[in-house]
Amino acid sequence: AAPAGAVAFGVKHTEGVSVDVLLRGRPEPEPVAGAGTRWPLDEGTVLRFSMSRASSELNDNKVTVSFYAEGGKPINQAGVFLTGVGISLDVDADRDGVVEKNSPHKASWAWGPEGHGAILLVSCDKELP
Repeated sequence: AAPAGAVAFGVKHTEGVSVDVLLRGRPEPEPVAGAGTRWPLDEGTVLRFSMSRASSELNDNKVTVSFYAEGGKPINQAGVFLTGVGISLDVDADRDGVVEKNSPHKASWAWGPEGHGAILLVSCDKELP
């Protein structure tokens, strides 16, 4: 997807995004810490984006990739806007009839009337062919 004549690229991103550059032949990714670092545009190079928290609004994070020609001359840029979505399974973990988001019993389970933890019943039958 790089423009013709591009030999290197650089990456900028907003604070809520983590970006790693995975280069062919290197087992460990290189984190993108700040602007100014450039990588050779080689086949098999992968950019990995991630977000560790939910967004406060739609499209509030961005990653911009800049492409450079031989000698460092900028050619073009490509960007993507990101929205982090938070997902949580909220349950009545202490079985008192109240669903709590941050119950300390969410991560464990104990059997019996004084037990804690969610009881999850899954329907695994085939309703429709």
